[in-house]
Amino acid sequence: METSNDRALDAAAIAHLQQWVGRSETLTDDIAAAPLRGLSATLDRGDAPPEHGDAVPPLGHWLYFLPQAPQSQIGPDGHPKRGGFLPPVPLPHRMWAGGRLRWEAANPLRLGDAAQRTSRIASVTRKDGRTGEMVFVGVKHEVRNAAGLCLSEEHDIVYRGMPPAHETPPAPVAAETRAPWRRPIVPDAVLLFRYSALTVNGHRIHYDRSYVTQQEGYPGLVVHGPLIATLLVDLVRRHAPGRFIRRFDFRAVRPTFDGHASHVNGAPSPDGRKVRLWAHDHEGWLTMQAEAELE
Repeated sequence: METSNDRALDAAAIAHLQQWVGRSETLTDDIAAAPLRGLSATLDRGDAPPEHGDAVPPLGHWLYFLPQAPQSQIGPDGHPKRGGFLPPVPLPHRMWAGGRLRWEAANPLRLGDAAQRTSRIASVTRKDGRTGEMVFVGVKHEVRNAAGLCLSEEHDIVYRGMPPAHETPPAPVAAETRAPWRRPIVPDAVLLFRYSALTVNGHRIHYDRSYVTQQEGYPGLVVHGPLIATLLVDLVRRHAPGRFIRRFDFRAVRPTFDGHASHVNGAPSPDGRKVRLWAHDHEGWLTMQAEAELE
């Protein structure tokens, strides 16, 4: 059993990290067409070229307001060094654990907008999980254009230490493998590289095989959580074209690794207003679960 002496973070360290709560930053960006063309190609969508004034598709805003840290400020994992806007949590593993998004139907983000994203640290919480010590950082984002609020987002980041040597990892959860909506995906190194490039994500777990296997202890390249979420939303767009997605909530359950066929799945409610979504890996283990609400 873990004792207080095993912890990397005592009460004083957590109190220090909680000083970041309430900290905010505002970034501006011009909503250009090129990133959306790149995403459409990466997802094999075959969309018509986006034009000035077109609405940005759901989760397309993740291609903007991107980090631009100088190379000298990049840490050993490929992320910007700890500190700055996000609290400097001293645990080695960092991942995007989930999020909740709401879009404003009356004011979508559009190509050609001069937009801004205001982000605020909402919470810093320490927990003991089945794989060891964890710190959850909650971030709230609001994206606006000249007309006002376009979307709001709650973003969950989890930091975790190395699991205790004497503990076994949590048992995976079997996913449903039949669904009305279903699409196979083979996430190879090229797909992961393209998505990393689109989102200016330098995290080495997505492209550096020797690093991810030798330093982080994973069996292969890790598929981005936001990419899986984007593929789930893309599944909705393929099966319910033209429907406005008002809300999307998602939670990462288990890492997905490259080189094997995975699936994204959807099951609409009888009235068609909600879609239950999930992803599973080649072994049938649940990797992400989500829900979309449509208008």
